[in-house]
Amino acid sequence: MQRDLQYLHEMGITAWQIKESTVFPEYRQNLISLPESCKLLFVADQNPQQHDAWLFGKVLVSMKLKSEDAFFLPVDALEQLSEHQLTWCWFAGVPSTQLTGVQTLSSISLSEMRGNTASRRHLWQQICAYER
Repeated sequence: MQRDLQYLHEMGITAWQIKESTVFPEYRQNLISLPESCKLLFVADQNPQQHDAWLFGKVLVSMKLKSEDAFFLPVDALEQLSEHQLTWCWFAGVPSTQLTGVQTLSSISLSEMRGNTASRRHLWQQICAYER
């Protein structure tokens, strides 16, 4: 079991889910704890890089948030989320799920959104709808 965890770590996989818990009876799934300062959970296939990170930053500024207010989580790790103080959850390019008490945004992936004015407008309309 320890060797398997080491392989995952070496591959850069920080969150996973065991589908057949009977195969690893001694394994206890760790819950993911978000920092108290986290207001927005960004759920996507990958963490924004380069131009996508720039676009993500622009959206955060429009929401009056800072980069330290946001946390990235791959969609597969969402089940491991522990208690949280989230205000927003943004699903980008992945199926969305409603988290109780959290304002949910859904969009295409950031890389697809770059050249798509209509999708950026749709995201902005979702954000504004919560402010009413």
